[in-house]
Amino acid sequence: MGPPGGPAAPGERRPGVVRVLLVDDHALLRAGMARLLDLADDICVVGSAGSGAEGLERAATLRPDVVLMDLSMPGMSGVEATRRLLAAHPDTAVVVLTSFAEPDLVVDALDAGAIGYLLKDAEPDGLVGAVRAAARGESPLDPRAARIVLTGRARPAPVSVLSGREKEVLVLVAEGLANKQIARTLGIAERTVKAHLTSVFTQIGVTDRTSAALWAHRRGLVGAPPKPPPGR
Repeated sequence: MGPPGGPAAPGERRPGVVRVLLVDDHALLRAGMARLLDLADDICVVGSAGSGAEGLERAATLRPDVVLMDLSMPGMSGVEATRRLLAAHPDTAVVVLTSFAEPDLVVDALDAGAIGYLLKDAEPDGLVGAVRAAARGESPLDPRAARIVLTGRARPAPVSVLSGREKEVLVLVAEGLANKQIARTLGIAERTVKAHLTSVFTQIGVTDRTSAALWAHRRGLVGAPPKPPPGR
């Protein structure tokens, strides 16, 4: 149940105890992770933050050993927060904990200095083990992220590889339209929409509509990116 003697004070360090900071904009998820991690005798959650900017402030005060960092947050992204945090505190280990395994997200996070990359569907024991591994200087990677690293951390193709029709379909997907609505909007058959989406997914290196929408948003094809529900 956490380190003997109760929670660690903000500046206090105890031998053999990993100090963890949680950065995620979903309060319920932060609370659940804190309860899980505090069950381990060698891990202590010293604080949490609901945004990248707040995470930087709390890291400066709390000096954690490991930071669990979400990527998709209002304001400063997790990638930018990771980059700034490690510039100020290079001895801190940042492990990304997100819903997305899109290749360019994995690459951006690791390029920013994250030591690990986990998905939020990880098993509880896997998360605890990843925190311990990161504290030892190891790189905990979800198998889906590891495949990207092992294949050369190749980025998805640029927007220019998509045809005009494929871009139209992708934009409508990013705007939240279902296949039937897209077909009606573009005046094409629903099976044609499915064929275009299959081609788009393959060319940009994603496997689902949400990741495709995020890809489109980051490349300026549409406006603000979608936000996954709590726990995703």
